[in-house]
Amino acid sequence: MPHLFTLAAVLSTAFPLTNAWGTLGHETVAFIAQDRMAAHTVSWAQSVLGNTSTSYLAGIAAWADTYRYTAAGAFSAPFHFIDAEDSPPTSCSVDYDRDCGAKGCVVSAIANYTQRVVSTTLSKTEVNDALRFIVHFVGDIHQPLHDEALEVGGNDIDVTFAGASTNLHHIWDTEIPEKYTGGYSLADAKAWAKTLNAAVNSGIYASQAASWIKGLDVTDPKTTTLGWASEANAYVCSTVIPDGQGAVENVDLSGAYYKSAIPVVELQIARAGVRLAAYLDAVAKNQKVLSKRLAEDEVDLSGGSLLPADRPLSKAKLVREAVGYGCKH
Repeated sequence: MPHLFTLAAVLSTAFPLTNAWGTLGHETVAFIAQDRMAAHTVSWAQSVLGNTSTSYLAGIAAWADTYRYTAAGAFSAPFHFIDAEDSPPTSCSVDYDRDCGAKGCVVSAIANYTQRVVSTTLSKTEVNDALRFIVHFVGDIHQPLHDEALEVGGNDIDVTFAGASTNLHHIWDTEIPEKYTGGYSLADAKAWAKTLNAAVNSGIYASQAASWIKGLDVTDPKTTTLGWASEANAYVCSTVIPDGQGAVENVDLSGAYYKSAIPVVELQIARAGVRLAAYLDAVAKNQKVLSKRLAEDEVDLSGGSLLPADRPLSKAKLVREAVGYGCKH
């Protein structure tokens, strides 16, 4: 898992990309977190990012998807997902040793960047990048098809949406959220975040929100985030393809399917935002303890020690490598 890189001052947006939740979703997750983080966390995050604007997290929330399409950032492409080799819709599950790829996955990436964001030996640029990656990957891990191997996370399941040809992965990333909100601007994301935060504070999520962060442990990010991945993956069986791949393939999903998906999309984005805030609060509060442990344990910040044991690549992993770890659009 190489990490020794420097960042160009400005990254072009001309690269082909598909973000988990699209830019709208990632920005919404970040805005939810911004409104929930403790004051000391806000100061820490703004200092790390060198940004005190009103969109200091939202403005960088989709950066990782642009960066992975650069020569310098290509190494990070496998970090956006974990390919669960389960059997939906009969059985959904995530197993780290089975499903995390040889070059890393979203679970190993969050764990490693949690180490790197508190490091006192890395450069300011590398610490900045680490926070950007955490913000993005917490969003990614809550998108059900970023936790599924079937047909490259649904990228190879052709569907239509409102008459336009696309794929199952893409409609969960983009078409469903954008149809629901009616847009995809930064202002749309901020408005959606306000609505979801109200639902968390005193609305439909108020009674369950505390359970979303139960057991969150930044000293054991692998276990914490594997739980999030497993939770999201379960929706592949219950909501994404409850009647199997054949029931959605080459079908227009902008009607009844869209209506069944929206509650899950909103719930997962709300969860991601609440968890991102709590996670960053915990990192900021414990950064001295975490960085001291890194030094005492002589932790390898390349992330290699976090990867599963070497094993032959499965068919699903070979297919993922063959398509270059990207998403269709």
